[in-house]
Amino acid sequence: MYHESIVSELLDWIEHNLDQSLTLETIAAKSGYSKWHLQRLFKSYTGHTLGTYTRQRRLTMAATELRMSQNSVLRIADKYQFDSQQTFTRTFKKQFKTTPAVYRRLAEWPSDGLCPKIELDEKVVAHPAAKVVIEAPPLPIPPELEWMGLKTAVNYPCKNSAWSNWKSCPQSAMSKSC
Repeated sequence: MYHESIVSELLDWIEHNLDQSLTLETIAAKSGYSKWHLQRLFKSYTGHTLGTYTRQRRLTMAATELRMSQNSVLRIADKYQFDSQQTFTRTFKKQFKTTPAVYRRLAEWPSDGLCPKIELDEKVVAHPAAKVVIEAPPLPIPPELEWMGLKTAVNYPCKNSAWSNWKSCPQSAMSKSC
């Protein structure tokens, strides 16, 4: 639960600093973990690496700004920390399958390529990578069995065909308590 809150706070911090220079080193320094441990921790909770998630969120914010403002492609590329307009266009095209200029002029706003912010559910008890085990509540022991020290067994689903393959006890054995 502690690690989940750290990753959740880190997601919020990344979201508020997408227009700043975010490197693995600066993010690790913010978290207090080594960059290698932070990478493993982040991926185990989100399914994304830090670099991929940060880049996808920057591009999503840039795509939103392309559609919602009249800022130039160069200004948007600079705002979201891309080295050049060419780098921004190449990376944008990988995620959105079109260039920023064409994306801005599209009649409809496609959702393909948009990466929403990851929100960790605080109600999740188990680690996402852990296998979920659902246990049925224990059955009450009937009083007539309790005094003998017997406990009820869990009922297992059984196919009816299995019972038809069961060989009945021979009559000779029936008399000897089968």
